[in-house]
Amino acid sequence: MTTQILKSVCRSCHGGCGVLLHVEGERLTRVEGDRASPLNRGRLCPIGSTTLDLVYHPDRLKYPMRRAGKRGEGRWQRISWEEALDEIAERLQTIKREHGAEAIAMGTGTGRHHIRWVSRFGHALGTPNWCEPGFAQCFHPRVNTCLATFGDFPVCDFSGGTPPACIIYWGHNPLNSGPDGETRFNALDSLDSNPAIIVVDPRKTRLAKQAKVWLQLRPGSDDALALAMLNVIIEERLHDAEFVAQWTHGFDALAAHVRRYTPEWAQPITWVPAGKIRAAARLYAQTRPSMMEWGCAIEHTPKCIQTIRAVSMLPAITGNIDVPGGWVFGMHGLGRFPSLIENLSPEMNAKRLGADRFTMLCGEGADLPAAHIPTLLQAMREGVPYPVKAFLVFGNNTLSTYGNSKQVHESLLKLDLLVAADLFMTPTTELADIVLPAASWPELNQVVGLPTVAANVLLAQQKAVQIGECKSDEEIFVALARRMNLPVGTESVEEVLDAQIRKGCGLGYEELKGLGFHQPALRYRKYQEGGFKTPTGKIELYSTKLEKWGYAPLPYYEEPPESPLSSPAIAKDFPLVLTTGARIPFYFNSEHRQIAKLRKSHPDPIVEIHPDTARPLGIRNKDWVWIETLRGKIKQKARVTDEIDPRVVHIEHGWWFPEEPGPEHGIWKSNANVLTSNAPPYDPAMGTYQLRALLCRIARVEEAAA
Repeated sequence: MTTQILKSVCRSCHGGCGVLLHVEGERLTRVEGDRASPLNRGRLCPIGSTTLDLVYHPDRLKYPMRRAGKRGEGRWQRISWEEALDEIAERLQTIKREHGAEAIAMGTGTGRHHIRWVSRFGHALGTPNWCEPGFAQCFHPRVNTCLATFGDFPVCDFSGGTPPACIIYWGHNPLNSGPDGETRFNALDSLDSNPAIIVVDPRKTRLAKQAKVWLQLRPGSDDALALAMLNVIIEERLHDAEFVAQWTHGFDALAAHVRRYTPEWAQPITWVPAGKIRAAARLYAQTRPSMMEWGCAIEHTPKCIQTIRAVSMLPAITGNIDVPGGWVFGMHGLGRFPSLIENLSPEMNAKRLGADRFTMLCGEGADLPAAHIPTLLQAMREGVPYPVKAFLVFGNNTLSTYGNSKQVHESLLKLDLLVAADLFMTPTTELADIVLPAASWPELNQVVGLPTVAANVLLAQQKAVQIGECKSDEEIFVALARRMNLPVGTESVEEVLDAQIRKGCGLGYEELKGLGFHQPALRYRKYQEGGFKTPTGKIELYSTKLEKWGYAPLPYYEEPPESPLSSPAIAKDFPLVLTTGARIPFYFNSEHRQIAKLRKSHPDPIVEIHPDTARPLGIRNKDWVWIETLRGKIKQKARVTDEIDPRVVHIEHGWWFPEEPGPEHGIWKSNANVLTSNAPPYDPAMGTYQLRALLCRIARVEEAAA
């Protein structure tokens, strides 16, 4: 039998590794890394290597189903696509007619092939209410902040050919994750030139062990650390004076502002010795070119915008902007996705949940406005400020990935209509009225520009196989738009992709499929051609946009609402600082735990505890341990290690147990979001709530309970 080899891109996470799909007849037989791809050079991680196990997993959803009993009862009836689409369309039209389009909400998960299509369908339908956890808690706070500060989103120059002399890893361990085109492989390759490494992380990661300076900060104190480093660089005149004078706005105001934020001031807040803060600041400022690798750890507290602002100013004042081996702006080889937001009237945009408060999430300060999740959940539960009656979830296990899972569960149960599209039954799909079988990435056509926003590399994703009756999320949206006779959003998937690529680089989708990927030549110092895309034409250290929106124009320090310093009364009963969210190299957030090879490599949820903390509590390595906060209690298996501060506990997120019976599938046993908070106060610009740096206590699980 003849083997057909298709060039594509792995989307088992959102890294974007180039792959070759081997197809014999109608079966996918092999997935290998594409040696030509600039993002992975032929290598695949454990997740990508098990693609066949994902595609042909016996538990895959293969046809639509309708709930046959009470919600969450686990009784289902197989239906046709025609029946499923007809029922969804009819019920959405009824809700829209009786309550308005804003009573329908769209939900999705991490940003892969379908994410922009979720908001596109919502806008076509006429609702402003779509959401994704990352828009307030991961990545998009950085995007929106950088657009205000720089006029564009900077990424690391991994593919330009100039090795960095210094790399600072701030709240990010890319060797275990590698998101958005900055894959774990090009992050690993960047170490070949032996750069000076600075790591900001409460855990002693592999990178921290290699670091010249490891700053083991208290979780949630990143803003204090960044401000202290700015203080050192400015006070010791280590900044790039020429670049700052010509290309930044508000340096003198920043210099005066950070004078009080000395390393000695920061030491008791961050737990990092003042001498180490000075050493890191000097090393970073005096070693060029330098990259800044940052992650979502800085976006998990209710002061994330100002934290991001402070951290982003380190590359800015040292001149590491749009230079070889530093932070670079993208070539934008992929045209802007047609979100159809123009289909919403100003009045409907104003109804977006959170729009009255969070300009950088829900309004003009957002690259793509989204609804505020806690406000959306309240509208589901209480009908305040108006009722939300329907929720359509695509590619997201909401009960495991939204903060405060018990409240999320309560909110979902109040809905008139819950539709979920997924690859497998999950605790979330078990609550749905209609479940739709989604296609996995080798089963659909798409295009991706990576790194995300920058689009320095364009990769074609192409359909290689058909499993059961599965459809891509994109195809589902087009089918619903046509069925509902919507005025927009009815073009075929391929038409949208073709137009988007042509706007960016002039290629057509079919041409890109043949090439596999396209990499526009990278140009540096693009700001010299017309300045930065900000109101002043410069990097805005003093932000005129934030000032206009009513927010602080200069970054400042603010303690998280629940911490040893801000809530000492809580700390008496919950004395340990809880951090969570570190990536597991065998899973992607809540995904892939039913893949046997991956589960064998990491079978249990792990909590990291220092020996000095574990010993008085009788906790030994591999014991099951209770972790408790004000919100609830879960258990995970202990890893007793001196690679974490005795005052800190780290737990893994995304855990549920597909092998356990439905409808719960063990969602309440080890799920980190049982412990997290989505309560106010929120970031005043972004609506972000506290997922890290919370307070907890631990105890050994007795054998019977374990």
